Amino acid sequence: MEKEYVTAAEYDDLLFDPTGFMLRQFLPRVYGALEPLQQLPSLPSMYYTRFVTRTAAFASPEVAGALDALVKAGTEARRMLERAKAFVDEMTALGFPSQIGGVAYAPFDYIGDLLRGTRGVMLDMYRIPDKLLEAMEKLIPFILQGAIPAAKMTGIPFIFMPLHKGLDGFMSSDQFKTFFWPPLKRVILSLIQEGLIPMVLWEGDCTSRLETIKDIPRGKAIYWFERTDIFKAKEVLGDTVCIRGNVPGTLLCVGSPGDVEAYCKRLIDVGGKGGGFILDGAIGIPDEAKLENVKAMADTTREYGVYR
Repeated sequence: MEKEYVTAAEYDDLLFDPTGFMLRQFLPRVYGALEPLQQLPSLPSMYYTRFVTRTAAFASPEVAGALDALVKAGTEARRMLERAKAFVDEMTALGFPSQIGGVAYAPFDYIGDLLRGTRGVMLDMYRIPDKLLEAMEKLIPFILQGAIPAAKMTGIPFIFMPLHKGLDGFMSSDQFKTFFWPPLKRVILSLIQEGLIPMVLWEGDCTSRLETIKDIPRGKAIYWFERTDIFKAKEVLGDTVCIRGNVPGTLLCVGSPGDVEAYCKRLIDVGGKGGGFILDGAIGIPDEAKLENVKAMADTTREYGVYR
């Protein structure tokens, strides 16, 4: 249900003032209750006596209503976070610690998912490539600000990074090497410099990208593969990253426990050779998965996935 909330002509607005752009242009378009925020003045322009006069915008009934909507949303968000923390604490006490300390995104996905939409960002690669590259570079610090403090606060070093638009079938190899991988690599390297562990979920198939995405420091990240040839991934990346995956969701939903056991054993034999492998569902475990199949995956790993 994505839309093109930001036009190609507005890249300059985003580059000039990302915070003001999000507050006064993006949010009013996406959330109906926040539409009045477009009336707000540019905050850096409120200097000297202008600060006094331009606060008048906050007294507008429409703006006051938008701010009240934010307060109500924030109140609900606080309740949600408090309950989530209670659940995490309960699960940790039972021996199941949280896997994720923070979340980060590929800059290309940030623009394509959130601002321009898939069609828009794909056209931008052809029509205004330099502007797209500049915008992605500008957004990297904000992506890091959204991930690093959360991980530092929780003490959980794993940064979950789901990827969407850079895989096989979305763009060519040359486009991947130009638009998707370089800014993503900068995010990954920045997280590693902070002592964190990027856990990159390569959704879909990225078998043709394996040699390219190998270019990161050894032993510092987890690559989680959904439909990529995980055996090829082990061959190419096994000495660089920890590999995670990739029991298919279809197998867990409609296969038999015997099918699951056989697949898991093959994963362990190949992926687990020499270490550096986490057996898991291709993209987690679907809600529709058969309980006996999930149990077969766990039991096989526990019994067969040991070093002898």
